[in-house]
Amino acid sequence: MDFQLTEEQILVQKTARKFAETELSPGVIERDSKKIWPREGIEKMAKLGFMGMMTDPKWSGEGMDAISYTIAIEEISKVDASASVVMSVNNSLVCYLLEQYASDHIKEKYLKPLASGKKLGAFSLSEPQSGSDASNMNTFVQKEKDHYIISGVKNWVTNGINSDYVIVFAVTEKGVGHNGVSCFILEKGWDGFETGKLENKLGIRASDTCELYFDHVKVPVENLIGNEGEGFKIALATLDGGRIGIAAQALGIAEASLLASVSYSKDRIQFGKPLASNQAIQFKIADMAMEIEAARLMVRKAAMTKDQKKQNFGLFASMAKVYSSEVAMRASTQCVQIHGGYGYMQESGVERLMRDAKITQIYEGTSEIQRIVIAREILK
Repeated sequence: MDFQLTEEQILVQKTARKFAETELSPGVIERDSKKIWPREGIEKMAKLGFMGMMTDPKWSGEGMDAISYTIAIEEISKVDASASVVMSVNNSLVCYLLEQYASDHIKEKYLKPLASGKKLGAFSLSEPQSGSDASNMNTFVQKEKDHYIISGVKNWVTNGINSDYVIVFAVTEKGVGHNGVSCFILEKGWDGFETGKLENKLGIRASDTCELYFDHVKVPVENLIGNEGEGFKIALATLDGGRIGIAAQALGIAEASLLASVSYSKDRIQFGKPLASNQAIQFKIADMAMEIEAARLMVRKAAMTKDQKKQNFGLFASMAKVYSSEVAMRASTQCVQIHGGYGYMQESGVERLMRDAKITQIYEGTSEIQRIVIAREILK
C-alpha cells in the first residue's frame, strides 16, 4: 500500500492551502461573528475548479479522484469550515447525485453550471418533523400531465439562501414509506418557491442555513431525477459520499486545533517556561497528533474505496465520519483548554474551531445513526 500522494494530489494540497491562507483567512472571524456568507471566496474557489472536483470534464467538472477532493476540503476547513461546507454540499451532494442519477438533459442544463461553479446547488432532505428519520416526509407531490406540483417545507438546508438550484426529496405516493419518495431538481425563482430566514447557528455561522417553502410549485416532469419511488435510495447513496466530505472537514478542524495548540504552547510563557515544556501539555498534543493521523488514514481509505468502485464504500465513509468528527471535538476542546482564558475569547480564533467541530457529529447523519449503519453492515 502506497501512502504517498501523487504529484496531482500534492498540487491540489498546495493550491488549496495557499488559497485558504491568502483568500479565506483574512476576515474569517468577522464573517463568523456577523454571519457573512463568503461570496468572494466561493467565487474564487469556483475559478480554481473546487466546486465540481470529482465531476467528469464532459459535464464541466475537473474529473479528479475522491482523495484529491478530501485533501482540498481538509485544507480549506483548517481555515474556514463555513467555506468548506459550501464546497462539500455542491460537490458531494449535488454534483455527485446529478452525475450518477440524472438524465443527460438535466446534466446539460443543471450539472454543467454547477460543476463549473457558475451556479450553486443545495440538497434538501430533512423536514421540521424528521431529521434522522428522513423518510418521514410531509412534502408532497401531485402529478398533473406534463408537470408535478410540490407543496411542503424543508429545513436545515445548507446553501439554501445563496443556491440557484435545489435537490428536493418529496412523497409521490403515500402509504408506502420510503418507497414513495422521489427526487427532483428545482430552480430558485419559480412561483411558490420561497426561502426562509437565515438561521442563527452555534458554528459554521458564515455558511447559510434556512428553511425552504413550497406552495404548489410547478415542476416540469423532466426535472424528476431517476424514477418515481427511487428518491430515498438515491438520497442514502448520495449521503455516503457526502459523509466522506464531512469527515475531511472534521479532519481539517482537528488539524487546525493541533497547529494552533503547538504554536501557542511554544510562545506562551508561564512560571518562567513555555507551556510546551510541561508534560501535561505535551500529552494533550501527542494525543491530538495520533488521533488526527488515524483519522486521516480513515478518510483516505474511504475516499480510495470510493474511487476504486470495487466495494460498497458506505461502511468506511460512516467510520471515517464518526471517528473524524469525534477527533475534531476532542482536539478543538483541548485546543481551547491549552489556550486558557485566551482560547475562550473570540479574537483567538480557536473557540470557533470548537463550535464548528460540533456540527460534524450531527449533519449528514449523526454519530448515533452512523454507528447503527456500521453495526448493521458488520452484522450482516
